Amino acid sequence: METPMGQIPKDIPHDFTKIRIENCRLTELPRGSFSNVSALEFLWLNFNEITLMNIKSLEGLANLTELRLQGNKLTSVPWTAFQNTPKLKILDLKHNRLDVLPEHALRHLPALTYLDLSFNQLSVISKDVFINWPLYQTAEKVWGKEGLVSNVVLALHDNPWLCDCRLKGFVEFIRAVSPPIILMNSYLMCVGPASKADKFFHEIQLKTCMKPVASAPATNITLPLGANATLTCLVKARPGPTIQWMYSLKIIRGFAATETQIDEETITSQLVIPSLHLADRGIYTCMANNFISNSSVSIMVNISSSNSSAPLHPPVPMLSSNESTYIDIRIAKQTVYGITLEWYAATDNPAETWFTIHFGKYDSPRKEMIYIGPGINSYSVSDLLPVTKYEVCVTLKNHPPREGQCIVFVTGSDISELEQRERLIHIIVIVCAMVLAVPAGMYACTTEAKFNCVDRCIDLWKKRRLHRENLQGSERQGTFDSLQAASDEGLYRDSEEKPKKRRKSEDKSKGGSAAYLY
Repeated sequence: METPMGQIPKDIPHDFTKIRIENCRLTELPRGSFSNVSALEFLWLNFNEITLMNIKSLEGLANLTELRLQGNKLTSVPWTAFQNTPKLKILDLKHNRLDVLPEHALRHLPALTYLDLSFNQLSVISKDVFINWPLYQTAEKVWGKEGLVSNVVLALHDNPWLCDCRLKGFVEFIRAVSPPIILMNSYLMCVGPASKADKFFHEIQLKTCMKPVASAPATNITLPLGANATLTCLVKARPGPTIQWMYSLKIIRGFAATETQIDEETITSQLVIPSLHLADRGIYTCMANNFISNSSVSIMVNISSSNSSAPLHPPVPMLSSNESTYIDIRIAKQTVYGITLEWYAATDNPAETWFTIHFGKYDSPRKEMIYIGPGINSYSVSDLLPVTKYEVCVTLKNHPPREGQCIVFVTGSDISELEQRERLIHIIVIVCAMVLAVPAGMYACTTEAKFNCVDRCIDLWKKRRLHRENLQGSERQGTFDSLQAASDEGLYRDSEEKPKKRRKSEDKSKGGSAAYLY
């Protein structure tokens, strides 16, 4: 008692029948914890800090009749461990952190007459837990014969029961419980949902669970350009569903969606699209799912022309007041097989400005387009391929990319470092010639590029500012195409004589993969 020990003693005499180790800060029950004590009948391990119980922790305890684990930190129990304890009659697990009770949890406890699961974190369990209990199945047949079955005590109180349709069978089982099964406290109380909170099981009526059914008052909407659109989706489900809006197979993050609870089984979700743009045309899908199934409904959004006789043309740049707008884009960080982009744009109304990301292989004529809502200035791209040239651009919504709004970069090869557990598809170099047009000036190099790259980039950028009219696009293209993915020597050869002021940083981060940003 109250003697700190790191593990269970290994020299316990084999003929002990009762062991009590309490308040000793045990943290786990490893395999065969008491396998040498074959005579053991009573095992009390209360008020320790046990969080893990091995599936073979009760190995060799065929004579065990009482196991008490009160006041530990168990979040789950390997119920098949009780195959080794066929004579177990008393199992005390109160004041732990159990949140799941599998349907076959009691399958290997045929002799159990006392089970205490009170003061845990159980919220939803099935009545099948008890229907599958061998003792319950056999006892039910002989309960009429007096003396053949002893009383069975269950303690299930003080758990955060969630009284929705998933608990229907269990609530009905508790109501029907009668001797020889005895509840230590028959007044089980609901903690949620809000409509059932603080009510006892005998005061509520629960309905059968129902898969989601999604519908929409209008599935085809036509509105003028610039109008605000509100898409409405009605979902019936038990229990309550999770609702998401999808557009072009992407989860919409920029639009505002609100949910309103109509009654216990009906929710209305509304998606608001402010100031319709041409790119907002298309099919929007409302998807609802719960643990049973899922359902969806699609809504077509059309945009009418101000002149009914004139067809709507594809988006074209209209740069009136935003003609001078520039976008400063940079690679903020690298993730596993991906990058995170960040950008800054000087606009008149930043809170209302939408952006479009154009991303794809450099030589691909068609780029993936991702629409980003107001107030968002970062985006992560994943699944990059090694030794590949990519281009990424950020523009005002519906505008094609302009000079200075794109970054071209080349990913490296990780073949030589495959033995590492986790490799990044790292950026070998971001080509200076392509970022010179970024007005705010963003330049990046990596640990695999010489650090005087930065100086060279800045020099080139200054020359570009001074002699912009003399620099031809074809020359820039030639500079880029001549670059090799694994080498930057040609691009920065004439800068090697400059002071290597960042050599210390290079040494510190050698072997890393993150891009250095300037």
